[in-house]
Amino acid sequence: MQKISFVVPVYNEAENISLLYSKIIDLMVKVKGEWELIFINDGSNDNTLAILKKYSSKDKRIKYLNLSRNFGHQAALTAGLDHVADDVMAVISLDCDLQDPPEVIEKMINKWQEGYDIIYARRKNRHDLFIKKYTAILYYKVLDKFSEVNIPRNVGDFRLIDKKVLEHLKGMREKARYLRGMVAWLGFKYTFVDFDRPKRIHGNTGYTVQKMSKLAMDGLLNFSFLPLKIGLLLGILSITLGVFITLYMCVDVFFYNIYYPLYKWLVVFLFMFMGFQFMLIWILGEYIARIYDESKQRPLYVIEGKVNFADDI
Repeated sequence: MQKISFVVPVYNEAENISLLYSKIIDLMVKVKGEWELIFINDGSNDNTLAILKKYSSKDKRIKYLNLSRNFGHQAALTAGLDHVADDVMAVISLDCDLQDPPEVIEKMINKWQEGYDIIYARRKNRHDLFIKKYTAILYYKVLDKFSEVNIPRNVGDFRLIDKKVLEHLKGMREKARYLRGMVAWLGFKYTFVDFDRPKRIHGNTGYTVQKMSKLAMDGLLNFSFLPLKIGLLLGILSITLGVFITLYMCVDVFFYNIYYPLYKWLVVFLFMFMGFQFMLIWILGEYIARIYDESKQRPLYVIEGKVNFADDI
């Protein structure tokens, strides 16, 4: 059994760390393999860091990165992937809240040993609120239809990737990160392991509505030209309506000698399309902001300290 690395971003997960650690221990005793467990403390304000220090001092296989502030889930996950040991042959990323059940990992490892480079853990169901559940379904349908990359549905960041996939992924340094799309963009041979997603045991999710909206926007703008296509469709619609209105006016004037105060209708149309123009300006602003953000060349994250790595701080 070749060495495996587990990469786990944590934000205020003090109550879940010990549970995840014990489950990883049980799993790896069963599969009889070498492993490391990398936690990334993403600016937690509870006693997460103290617990990480405690476990890492007892078990050198437990490593942690302490980020200088909260950089977000995708940046924290990237930090963990960047620090995977050189002798690791596969990486499994998962959340600490046990909604990515470690019991599924054995099936993922078996699929990897069969020759697959990427194994996605696919949710068969999700115990989310009605609005969150069905907006997610709608979002993935839209993304699947308009994205140039085939991004699997009902998968998050719970997956196994082979070392060769990791090396290519580490070379992708864009700031607006949507890792599930980036992994799909790389290609390689992939498969799925289905699981029932359990409810969170302790604590609250770190993914607020604002963070979920940002992640959804990153996926839509990074892997789809749908917003630009909306502008094209609206432009065609406005031109078509303008042509029909002009023809209507010409027929009235030249054939029926009837004059209608069409300016009233035109005012309504102008107001409607003024709103569409503002939407298009906003979309262009999003793209320009991303270009500007990339041009600054700031690091994706800042590490304040790290433990049980070769270059500890």
